[in-house]
Amino acid sequence: MEKKHSAGKNLEWREDENREVFRGRIFSVRESLCRSPDNKTGTYTVIHAPDWVIVAPLLKTPAGEKLVMVRQWRHGSRELSLEFPGGVLEAGEDAAQAAARELREETAYRPGKLQKIGEFNPNPAIMANRVHFFMAEDLEHTGKQELDADEYIEVELVSPGEVFRGLGRPPYVHALMGAAFALYLQKTAGNILDG
Repeated sequence: MEKKHSAGKNLEWREDENREVFRGRIFSVRESLCRSPDNKTGTYTVIHAPDWVIVAPLLKTPAGEKLVMVRQWRHGSRELSLEFPGGVLEAGEDAAQAAARELREETAYRPGKLQKIGEFNPNPAIMANRVHFFMAEDLEHTGKQELDADEYIEVELVSPGEVFRGLGRPPYVHALMGAAFALYLQKTAGNILDG
């Protein structure tokens, strides 16, 4: 039986107050004083950041369907990562606009069709933002990437099978890319699971 969103209402905590303890260029950290369902209090650290988008772009080629991916250096893991294009929503931008912009800037492909395939919280224990996932099809090459001054990105066309087999091992180390691929499979693989 599928659970309803109202299940667990008796488990919800209430925030009494919060204060910012750190502000950086990409995120801020707040301490949140919360009250449990049985009225106990505790202080919890929460990271606040803008929402992100990740796009799974599907390109039809003479060699079959390929996913348009980007290879770039990741400072947190100190290694190269091969992943779907994506980035942060800019002020006033909705998720679909950000997805189309990030795809165009990082890969030089413009989507003819862009469809939202899911949304996650990257780590609900400590993060307050959302990641919006899209699938892009009917791609048109614009001829030139529009990278930020500190972006160094190589575009690669990879078969869905190769991505599937590589998940969880370098260079497929970005966990949210794995979530994006799972949503891509959910959308494209049909009814692969019964029940």
